[in-house]
Amino acid sequence: MLARAVWALSLWLCAAAAAAQPQPLRVNAFPNAKALPLHTGVAQGIFARHGIAAELSFTENSTRQREGLAKGSIDIALAAVDNAVAMVEVAKQDVVIVTGGDSGMNEFYVQPYVRSFGDLKGRILVVDAPDTAYALLAKKILAKHGLAAGKDYTVKPVGRGELRLKAMAQDKENAAAILNLPFTIQAEELGLKSLGATVEMLGPYQANGAFVQRAWAKANGELLERFIAAYVESLRWAMSPANREASIATLMEKLKLSRSIAERTYRTLADPSRGFTPDARFDRVGFDNMLALRAEMEGGRSSGPAERYFDLSYYDRALARLSR
Repeated sequence: MLARAVWALSLWLCAAAAAAQPQPLRVNAFPNAKALPLHTGVAQGIFARHGIAAELSFTENSTRQREGLAKGSIDIALAAVDNAVAMVEVAKQDVVIVTGGDSGMNEFYVQPYVRSFGDLKGRILVVDAPDTAYALLAKKILAKHGLAAGKDYTVKPVGRGELRLKAMAQDKENAAAILNLPFTIQAEELGLKSLGATVEMLGPYQANGAFVQRAWAKANGELLERFIAAYVESLRWAMSPANREASIATLMEKLKLSRSIAERTYRTLADPSRGFTPDARFDRVGFDNMLALRAEMEGGRSSGPAERYFDLSYYDRALARLSR
């Protein structure tokens, strides 16, 4: 009888231990300052406390990230959510946006010889991918100044922000690019100049957010909620003034930044009007503006209501978890 009880207890303990094991979750993002909450969540054990073994990977460009999500080699993508819309509209993938994140932190940077947008006629604009997100912002801004892509300037895909900055630094013929943190600060130190922040030129914009395959979300809803809760908690931790020094150190380590650039980057990230949106909230006005911009620049309208692209129920339940 005692042996049977011991055996039953051992089975229960094994089952409890298995249940307590963090679940692997493949998360893909861009290696820029916006990845700070991901690094923080891993380093501070926040993902682990939410039962998640976050497997972070970083993409070279948005095309590869979209391909990875489509074929199932990653579970969650964090990037400009325009990419999710493109997956739905162009690639016919059933992808859904589940969080917001920020308005882009984007500025339009140019070579020193460029005095105005008009000077970009006949020049090269470097982008990540030519048909999504920040490339469309750049095209819209240039269109407002009378310049049409393919006619008045050349669009050159080179990849993520780090690679766009590198392209401009190495070849002065690469005249312009949309850049975000920390590359805006690095560009300034290299002598490049900003013609302004994109939100000041075009208005609110829903940029970074998390998106997943809808079928994956339905099959892993509780895991997705735990990820969002952990991400929001990690964002709160990183932006807390009490953790400023630790966050700056993380930026220095992960992005290979000097302390002065890391400090300036952190100040902008912590500014709710220019940096992270508190709690990664979804900006509906910014999202509607993004859809309108995409429709205008890509020559077509979205097929169906805006609500088909996002499902914030996972986010709402994740925040409820944090409030308990």
